[in-house]
Amino acid sequence: MTLNPIPTLTLNNGTEMPALGYGVFQTPPQETVDVVTEALRTGYRHIDTAAAYGNEREVGRAIAGSGLERDEVFVETKVWISDYGYDATLHAFDKSAGKLGIETIDLLILHQALPSRFDLTIEAYRALETLLADGKVRAIGVSNFMPDHLTSLLEATTVVPAVNQIEVHPYFQQKDLQKLHAEHAILTQAWSPIGGITFYPGYGEERRSTLADPTIGQIATAHSRTPAQVMLRWHLQQGRSAIPKSVTPSRIAENFAVTDFDLTGDELATIDALDTGARGGPDPADITLESFGREIPEA
Repeated sequence: MTLNPIPTLTLNNGTEMPALGYGVFQTPPQETVDVVTEALRTGYRHIDTAAAYGNEREVGRAIAGSGLERDEVFVETKVWISDYGYDATLHAFDKSAGKLGIETIDLLILHQALPSRFDLTIEAYRALETLLADGKVRAIGVSNFMPDHLTSLLEATTVVPAVNQIEVHPYFQQKDLQKLHAEHAILTQAWSPIGGITFYPGYGEERRSTLADPTIGQIATAHSRTPAQVMLRWHLQQGRSAIPKSVTPSRIAENFAVTDFDLTGDELATIDALDTGARGGPDPADITLESFGREIPEA
């Protein structure tokens, strides 16, 4: 089987990014080097990590040991809320770049909106704007920003975020937020794109799995694919970036093999109709410094 190349997406500042990334959320540091190495061997060229994941250093080691040139791998990471504020966020770049072992970060985003201290969020984003102007990052963006957060950010800053990384999968699609993204040329980037990492303690009483959804299963059978592959194809055909996560080599490969089939318009619409409106991960409004603040170690 010969796969077509992973499509690239052009961000609103002209930077190109592979649409499909490999995520390392909840991957222990001791496993990260091996699984990122496997992802790069499989063909992924976009790695998504975060300061709060505690595995940036290991991501950097895997990239350095891959034999790939630096410009062949798109590196995305996130600033944690504990490092919000203008000077603190400038230093957060130094910490992340130092751990990753790179001079330029391809995409640096704010991990949460932190609505209880949005003044710090604004200052953090202004620091990202400075880093962009100085050439230390190629693109900047946000994560888990809801419509009111985005609107307030756009009013207070100059650079429109290139991406907003949010929870999107067939059971939770955030269509109004995606519409707002489209209006401002902000790329929707899906975390938990197949719904597999949304089972957080205390969130969602009903533990439904998109992977066992009969409608998705029927579409998968029609294409001789897996439900995960169908969901990732759904994202790509609708123009989103998707960040699947797995530490199992066979699934890392499975999630990458999504470029040699197409879903029909009816199939896309059928998946669209599965939206429950029920969030699987934490509500961005619940993220506070008091509850979620943690020190991010130096490089």
